[in-house]
Amino acid sequence: MDVNGTVAEGFEAVRDAFVRNFEVLGDRGAAVAVYRDGRKVVDLWAGPRDVDGGAGVPGAEPWEAGTAQVVRSATKGVAAVVPLLLHQRGLLDLDAPVGAYWPEFKAGGKERTLVRDLLAHRAGVPALDVPLTPAQAVDGVSGARAVAGQRAFWEPGSAHGYHAQTYSWLLSELVLQVTGASLGQWLAQEVTGPRGLEFWIGLPAGATGRVGRVGPVEPPAGMAGGLRTRPRRNVSQAWEDPSSLTRRAFAAITPLPDENAPEFRAAELPASAGIGTARGLAGVYAALLGDTEDGAGLFTPDTRALAGTELSAGPDRVLVVNTRFGPGYMLHSPASPLLSAGSFGHPGRGGSLGFADPEAGVAFGYVTNAHAKSVTADPRAQALIRAVRGSL
Repeated sequence: MDVNGTVAEGFEAVRDAFVRNFEVLGDRGAAVAVYRDGRKVVDLWAGPRDVDGGAGVPGAEPWEAGTAQVVRSATKGVAAVVPLLLHQRGLLDLDAPVGAYWPEFKAGGKERTLVRDLLAHRAGVPALDVPLTPAQAVDGVSGARAVAGQRAFWEPGSAHGYHAQTYSWLLSELVLQVTGASLGQWLAQEVTGPRGLEFWIGLPAGATGRVGRVGPVEPPAGMAGGLRTRPRRNVSQAWEDPSSLTRRAFAAITPLPDENAPEFRAAELPASAGIGTARGLAGVYAALLGDTEDGAGLFTPDTRALAGTELSAGPDRVLVVNTRFGPGYMLHSPASPLLSAGSFGHPGRGGSLGFADPEAGVAFGYVTNAHAKSVTADPRAQALIRAVRGSL
């Protein structure tokens, strides 16, 4: 495997694990980046830019230093930076009702939903009675209207369930109501742009040529992928039942949008359509921990502690396993293992992952164009995490 990039002394095991991901775990094209105490110590990439490219494929292009990919729900962790910075600046009260900022949201038994409930997947609207079409999902109007009018599936704040797709419109509209700007615009102006970080929620026209094609892949024979589940039968039944909240949550956009289509890439969907390099994804998390080689840190110590504070824990009504969430971040758990108990971040269904670990001073980003069947604990990302842990 022809691997490009650099690894600092002491982190050679991460390169070895990255190579093994291709040789054993079926990766196609991917990149991994790691920061330690604000400095990049791992920056690697390999394989074809497009999932359907590769050796012997006419016109196949190699993954380059600036290649970016759709990272699916790993977007959520980057998007969460925006409401937490608004809170840090005194513009958003996490204990206020969502309706105080967005009056239309009070409908359907949601009038007592708090901002912290929304951020921690406790808002009670993980699905829609009438799913949106792909065109409606990205039009900037239909999504917010749909979740505002949707009846709650449970008493908001009383339980949690992963808002796989609806999180896009919940968070987007909240930020719009507070700032008057779209979440993607605010992120670019306040977070990624000033630091030169290659991550977008709403791909600009000038970056379209840098984005590879993503697609589903089957795991190598004998390799299991997917959620770490107990019991597995309950999870399988939930995914197989079209009427289950699990299936309905992931089908809030029906049919599923084409993730390689220009209109999807340009859309501001903070739940699923973020696009970035591994370097950009890790760089955002590094900035949450403090000053970096890219620029000034973003979070105060209090906000950094808040990001890793558990707000939801236990049985997840959508994922049907025990999960843990902070305000916008998935926290370390058996269902979503990160570096340590203090880590906060977010996986993307199919493989991509970003997180920060304040105690170790580590920020991590892994991006792949090969979407496996994993949801929260992809074997490739886990192999890289183990290598990072062993390098500390």
